Amino acid sequence: WQVNGTTLPAVNIQETGDEFRIEVAAPGMKRNDFKVEVDNNVLTISSAREDRTEEKDRNGNYTRREFNYQSFERSFALPENKVQGDKVSAKYTDGVLYITVPKSEGARIKPARQIAVA
Repeated sequence: WQVNGTTLPAVNIQETGDEFRIEVAAPGMKRNDFKVEVDNNVLTISSAREDRTEEKDRNGNYTRREFNYQSFERSFALPENKVQGDKVSAKYTDGVLYITVPKSEGARIKPARQIAVA
């Protein structure tokens, strides 16, 4: 998926009773390439990466020089007053960025409880 020369990674979002889990497919990246931030209930995931390849002859002149710049940014509106934005965590493993957004206590799905009839 490419928009204006920028590749957008695939994203999976899962909601559980206690949190939202976001998975971003970004193989070949490094942990330090990502920026994850929450501002005014908007979660923004971005990345910028630059690769340079140079080949020189024995006189030090360039015979080939290539630059490759990749970046993306994805933003997601979080439910207002239903998440703990200050407790968002992120982990990058095996080409996937995992982000966990905990729900606030009032937004968590509570298990059904049986009420005794008197």
